[in-house]
This record gives sequence, C-alpha cells and structure tokens, in this order.
Amino acid sequence: MVKIADIELPDFPLLLAPMEDVSDPPFRALCKENGADVVYTEFISSEGLIRDAAKSTMKLDIYEKERPVGIQIFGANLDSMLEATDIVEKSNPDIIDINFGCPVKKVVSKGAGAGILKDICLMEKLTAEIVKRTNLPVTVKTRLGWDHDSIKIVEVAERLQDVGIKAISIHGRTRAQMYKGEADWKPIAAVKNNPRMHIPVFGNGDVNTPEKAMEMRDSYGLDGAMIGRACIGYPWFFNEVKHFFETGEHLAGPTLEQRVEVARRHLEMSIAWKGEKLGVFETRRHYTNYFKGIRDFKPYRMKMVTSDQPEGVFAAFDEVLEKFAGYEFA
Repeated sequence: MVKIADIELPDFPLLLAPMEDVSDPPFRALCKENGADVVYTEFISSEGLIRDAAKSTMKLDIYEKERPVGIQIFGANLDSMLEATDIVEKSNPDIIDINFGCPVKKVVSKGAGAGILKDICLMEKLTAEIVKRTNLPVTVKTRLGWDHDSIKIVEVAERLQDVGIKAISIHGRTRAQMYKGEADWKPIAAVKNNPRMHIPVFGNGDVNTPEKAMEMRDSYGLDGAMIGRACIGYPWFFNEVKHFFETGEHLAGPTLEQRVEVARRHLEMSIAWKGEKLGVFETRRHYTNYFKGIRDFKPYRMKMVTSDQPEGVFAAFDEVLEKFAGYEFA
C-alpha cells in the first residue's frame, strides 16, 4: 500500500497528471471510471485565483466521484500562493499540489512552474509556507532541474520532504528539454533510493505502454506512475496497465462502439460543464486518439475538429458508427 498522508492507495497507484485544458472534470471522471487512482485538476494560476478570474475559479470544481482529487496551483509570489491556498482549501480537495514543473514560457518567465528550479531556496520557502498554511496534504510536481548542468533533484526532493510535503512527482526531463528526447528515470530512482526519503516518489514522463509502467515499477522501484499524454483521448490506458500488471497480458482495446460512446459522453459532459462553445472546442484534442488506428479516418476527424456546433460533432460520431461498424483494431 502507498499512502499520501492518510490517503491510502493501492500498490503502485496510477495518477492522472494535471494537464492544461485536458484534466477537467469530464475527462477526470472518465479516467477515474477507467482505473485512475488519483486525479489532479488542470494547473491553476495563484494570481488568477486571488483576482477571482473566471477561468481560474472554474477549475476549482471537483466532485465526490473523483476522489481522491488534488487541486494544483502555480505561482512565484509567496503572498499570492498563500492566499490561493486559502481559496483552494475551501473547495475541499484531498490534496493541494504545487506545480514546480510547467516548462511553458509564459509561466516560466514569471519565475513560476519550472522557472523556480533556478531558485531552489525560494522553492523550499514557498513550499514550507504553504505546508504551514493548510491542514491538507501538500504534494509537489517538478522536473529534474532547469537544464542538464543543474540537476539537483535528490537534494531538492529531500529539502521539500523536510519542510513537509507528503509526496513528490518528478518528470524525467529538464525544463530545457521541454518535451523533447526521452525521459530519464534514473535520477528519479536516485530520489527514491535516497535512504533519507520516506514519502512516495512518483515517476512521470513517457509512460505510454503497460510495459513502460512495469519497468518504472520493477526496474526503477518507484512508488507509482503519473500518466499524462498517453491517456489523452484514451482513458482506458489506466485499466490496461492494471490488467497487464495482474496477468502479464494486454487487455483488448475498446471497440469502435465503445470509443464512440465515450467520445460522445465526453463531449456531453464538457458542454454541460463549460457550455457549448468551450465544450466543443476543448474536446477536439482528444479525437485523434479516440479513433487512432482507423484507416481513412481523416475526413471524419476533420468534421469533428472543425464543427463549431455540437450537432455537427454528434453527426460525425453517427457517421463513424455507420461507416466503420465492426472495425477491428490492430
């Protein structure tokens, strides 16, 4: 069993990574149904929260069926982060997560996300003060370092543990790498193998097959895997990993009918949560993976991603069911 504070999780839990415009309530619900053990919100700007920006406050929506759920915040100003922590606490999540890993320029340029990896002392101070501010367990998601020459993740993880975090998730790339090249899990294993570490250490980056998840567990000895891009448009990934762990065999993938059903539900839930315009727009990124592997599918995908009205997308789903009925995926 793995524990984040008093939250009990199965051996080697699978966590849904916080992803901007992806890890919203509709998608979290689908991932939870399909085996995710912990889900995290999209990352939320502390500055947006304290200014009551609609886009930021909307991301605080969480639901009982997704627990345990973590709300992730980012920022570099201590007062703003503390005030945001107070706001987040009122939403009653199970976990508050601090984003020290986002590599996007608009975040990094403000010293937030992975930008704080240039100032480990500030990183430690922010974390310590947030831990003091809340009774909720605080976790951190970060990267190996700013660049290859500044990787100090073993020291960083130990310092963050010492100020009170209850788990750490580490992406196996530096900020300089962005999402290029291969994730390096060896430094994450070094964190886990540090005899002073006693909190869960979760790995992130390139866990895109059940075999990779097993390698992270068995070869690198990590406590769990945080899943990001592999589950976009494919929430079944979590159960496929668990089935592989239990049987050593690959679980049969979803049928065409199941893919259409889940894509339809996803769109319906998105519209119900954020309205037609955003619901239609922000679900588009999932369709490539929902229907990956179907030959000659491009015309139908184009209808899904260019329709501004839900009726157009639902009609494209119906066409797919008719055109590709009984399609067998490789």
